[in-house]
Amino acid sequence: MQSPPDLTDRAALIRHRARARRAPALFLHGLAADEIQERLTEVNRSFTAPAIVTGFPEMWRQCFPRARVVEDCETLELEPGTHDLVIHALCLHWANDPVGQLVQCRRALRPDGLFLAVLFGGRSLHELRSALAEAEVALTGGLSPRVLPMGEIRDLGALLQRAGYALPVADSARHTVSYETPVHLMRDLRAMGETNALAARHRCIPSRALFAEAARRYAQAHAGPDGRIPATAEMIYLAGWAPADTQPRPLPPGSASTRLADALGTIERGVFGPGDRGSD
Repeated sequence: MQSPPDLTDRAALIRHRARARRAPALFLHGLAADEIQERLTEVNRSFTAPAIVTGFPEMWRQCFPRARVVEDCETLELEPGTHDLVIHALCLHWANDPVGQLVQCRRALRPDGLFLAVLFGGRSLHELRSALAEAEVALTGGLSPRVLPMGEIRDLGALLQRAGYALPVADSARHTVSYETPVHLMRDLRAMGETNALAARHRCIPSRALFAEAARRYAQAHAGPDGRIPATAEMIYLAGWAPADTQPRPLPPGSASTRLADALGTIERGVFGPGDRGSD
């Protein structure tokens, strides 16, 4: 069976991240790191062997100085059963095989080890996505991939189950950042290493008219009273545990020893009232 084509051009992604490190704008990474640290304080556990998967090692090493930092790539340098905590830090949305990434992280965990991930979700940059699409259709009559398609929270939560995690949880937080113009937004995306690295992107340089028209449509549809434009960043957080015998498990169906009506102190009634009949 032929494998599906890659979503991400990894060579381009690496170049974009290297360029971003020269003058980075990683404030969303900072928000993500703060949120993960807060979530860890709510877990009644001390982690002694953490690891972090990231495309920006310098930034995350400052936030988690005791963690082993692993470069984001298709095959992660993680030894099986070595860590009690693995954090996948704002790079899973670029993975060509996200389930494979989750499986590699689970294998690196000790039994009952914790996995945490943060990634950009499907509502991220929806304003820019629509403005670019409308402008390109209007100018050329066609459409090309310019903004990374990102997963929805329901689908991403299901990936945790597919990867074999116990007690999976997915939730999200939306942040809105305002900019003077769409050009300033695109400069920040460049400084985050989040510019177009899609494998199917057009390799020719887009015309200036495209971005001018996209900026006009962006401002027309979304600008506030002060003239600034908003940009949405949806950050999805995933959590799951490496399976262990000590974890709680649901009882099998039919194993209850007490009726629900007795526990609630109510009278159990049938589905049909007096004189009602069900269909054969």
